[in-house]
Amino acid sequence: MRFRRTDAPISDLQPPGLLKLALEGRAPWEFAALLAAAPWLRQLPEGDGHPVIVFPGLGVSDFTTVPMRNFLKDRGYEPHPWRQGFNFGPRDGVLEACAEQLQSVHQRSGKPVSLIGWSLGGIYARELAKLHPDLVRCVITLGSPFTGHPRATNAWRFFELVSGLSSHDPEVMEDVRRPPPVPTTSIYSRTDGVVAWQCSVNPELPHTENIEIQASHVGMGMHPLAMYLIADRLRQPADAWQPFHAHGARRWFFKTRPAGQAQAGDAQAA
Repeated sequence: MRFRRTDAPISDLQPPGLLKLALEGRAPWEFAALLAAAPWLRQLPEGDGHPVIVFPGLGVSDFTTVPMRNFLKDRGYEPHPWRQGFNFGPRDGVLEACAEQLQSVHQRSGKPVSLIGWSLGGIYARELAKLHPDLVRCVITLGSPFTGHPRATNAWRFFELVSGLSSHDPEVMEDVRRPPPVPTTSIYSRTDGVVAWQCSVNPELPHTENIEIQASHVGMGMHPLAMYLIADRLRQPADAWQPFHAHGARRWFFKTRPAGQAQAGDAQAA
């Protein structure tokens, strides 16, 4: 099975260039946009109250996911932080603790749990769903580098520094590229300044999808369009999931074009 449909081989992907990296400075404006959009977001239909675990990105803690978790709570869900302090990579005991939390939340609620992961946190969400698909309702990732080469990001050196792990492990990456057996959504941006967008593209399967927005990597988890997508995806019936359709006014804000239709100039991350 091919996990990526762009013109360049996975090994040829490059990290986002300096221009895109500089555009990460718009993150505070994306948070401001979230505050401004709050009245609109409150008009979205309420959820069914099922639990959601939110995983932070590399080098940050649950503090960064507070806006998202507050939004989820406001929409009627039961959000949970990951409660492991700063995310310094999948060191010994990290994934085991995540699995214990998933099992505990599921046992207390009696409901399948949705998993949302920002950047590296999305890798945890996907791996947990592979290990415990019977406990997971759906997976949503934001700018997560689950395919392509780990060094096609501007964070791989920091990852190696804080985790003590190598970012170049072909066997591990082959497994990471494999999508979970549950409904899986990747929200990504071609203007991501940290992760080459091609690294965040799911294979085209009945239970996977890729939705593009215009956002920074650092600000994606508090972008109002990302919040809209998260609310829409979480409202999907557990037993009748359907992919997102960018029809009507949605087409001005979201793109669901398959990766295989990437334009010629998109194969390399600028």
